Amino acid sequence: MKYQLLLLEDLVNYGRKGDLVQVAPGFARNCLLPQGKALLASYATVKMREKLKQEREAEAVRDRALSEKLAGEINGQMFETVVKVDPDGHMYGSVTTADIADILFNKGFTVNKKYIALIHPIRALGSYEITLKLPEGIEASVGLAVKPDRELKKKEKSDKEEKKLEEQNALGKEAEGKS
Repeated sequence: MKYQLLLLEDLVNYGRKGDLVQVAPGFARNCLLPQGKALLASYATVKMREKLKQEREAEAVRDRALSEKLAGEINGQMFETVVKVDPDGHMYGSVTTADIADILFNKGFTVNKKYIALIHPIRALGSYEITLKLPEGIEASVGLAVKPDRELKKKEKSDKEEKKLEEQNALGKEAEGKS
């Protein structure tokens, strides 16, 4: 049997402040109720719902304005990070949403890591486009260049690889001469 709760704050994938939602009993007892994120729905709490919805609407206007301002400032900008790599150019570790949030913070942009839409951590050098899903449905994208902490040597082809390429070139020239 699900619990019917009145949300006291926005919860991703569940609802917004002032919404009546039904959740699993364990989630309600172990998370939402002890942390003060929701109240059990009753006659008194349903009356409180209108007040919470009005507060949420005012917050939505403020959040939208802040998100639009941030999106306008950050959209299309390019950031870079330097990571430790081995001699072959393979990264030690990865670049996560927390790392990206720190990079943005160091450049003067406060973005919570939960707004960074990164499916998997970045585990290779290169340039990436990162999507930011800001509050109230505002989206922005930034570029991130992941660079090595040292100069990487170009891989020199081994003698075997060079001989193989020479043989392929010789065979290709012979085939052209016969036709």
